[in-house]
Order: sequence, then structure tokens, then C-alpha cells
Amino acid sequence: MESMFYVKSAFHGWKRIERSPQSNMCAASKPVGFDAADPVTVFQGFACVRIPCQNEGMQIGYARVSRGDHQDLAAQLAALTAAGCDPVFQEEASGGQADRPELTKAIKSLQPGDVLVVWKLDRLSRSLRDLLFTLEAVTAAGAGFRSLTEAVDTTTAAGRLMTQTLGAFAEFERAMIRERTMNGLAHARKAGRHLGRRPSLTGQQRAEIITKAESGQGSPSQLASLFRVSRSTVQRVLREHRNRSAAA
Repeated sequence: MESMFYVKSAFHGWKRIERSPQSNMCAASKPVGFDAADPVTVFQGFACVRIPCQNEGMQIGYARVSRGDHQDLAAQLAALTAAGCDPVFQEEASGGQADRPELTKAIKSLQPGDVLVVWKLDRLSRSLRDLLFTLEAVTAAGAGFRSLTEAVDTTTAAGRLMTQTLGAFAEFERAMIRERTMNGLAHARKAGRHLGRRPSLTGQQRAEIITKAESGQGSPSQLASLFRVSRSTVQRVLREHRNRSAAA
């Protein structure tokens, strides 16, 4: 049997395809598309085509509970087990969003085709921004995500659309926060309020530093200790005074 045959390509006319080895292969039973550089549709009967079999991904469960809430944990484990999840990573909340070692392990264990499954979205995250960050990590692993309670399943077109919608809402929220912040700053400047860190020295203290330094009543280090500021702050006050005097 020849190792080469020809199939019709919608992109480049007739295309020569090398026959794959028999091992670890399965015969195509319907039109299939392959070769990402040049998708080719091959019809059964037109050419005997063999393509790699795709292994079904694993359902990886993740359960997270408040400290000591064993009843909630049992409910999550029952739902995840019924959904075919194995293994199930269990986390006891410690109060911090970033402190989730079991979630980190779950994501690192994901292989292309796997699905990370949770009982409810709030078991994965309590903020939209953190949820989207986690979903990005899952997607980067080539895996999907599914919530058993909410209609979020990134292995389906509808679920991916839902995720994109959540991302749009998150971006809208960030834009609104930026706009409110800018408006608040503009209003504060217009009202003459000082913005940023509170000055470490008052105007009177700056004048006293200049007077003492010019009269030889203390070095920058001694003045810094006296006014409880850093030596560099005293030096900056004196430098600014000299610059103003030179420009006058």
C-alpha cells in the first residue's frame, strides 16, 4: 500500500498527504479537518485516512470551604463526585484570596482537554477580577472550566460567550473606577486641596531648617534628627532654597 495519497484542499488544490502509521491511530468515520497550516476535508471512501485518537480529558474537581464547615465540604464533594470528578482538590479557606495552594496544585495538574469543575463560582473566587484571572490560567493550560450550579462551561460555545461577557463587565468596572478617580482628583485640585502624600515638613519647619543651617546651628544630619526627618529631606530643603535664591 502506498505511503502517499492525494486529497482535495480548499486552500491549495490537490495536496499530498503522508499516510500515518497504524499504531495509536483510529480511522476517521466522517469528514475530518486536520493540518492547522492548511485545513483539509477528507471524506470517508474518497481516501483511507487515519488520524490520531483524541483522549477524553479528566474532570478535575476543586472544593473550597470556610474553616471547619464540614457540612458544606460534604455537599461539594458529593456533587463533584457525582459529576465524575477525580481527583478532587480540597481547600480550607484561610481568609486570603492569594493563599490557595490546593487551587494552584489543581491548575498545575491540568492537561490539554481536562476540565476544572467547581460546585459554585463563589467556591473558586469571590471577586470577578480574580475569577477571570483564574479562568485565564485554566485556558492557558489548554483546559476547560465548568461550574455545576451556574451556567458557566467554557467547553461549550455558550459558556465561552458567558466568560467573554464577564470579561467585558470587568473591563467596564475598571473603566468606571478610573473615571471616578480622575474626576475626584480633578475636583480636589480645583478646590485647592493637596494631593498625594502629606508633606513631612510644614512651611515653618522648612524655614527653621534654612535659618539654622545658614547660621551654623547644625549639620544636615543633626537637623534631620532634630526635626525627625531623613538627612536627604533636609538636603532637599536646603538645595531648593539655594536654587530659589540663585534664580532671584
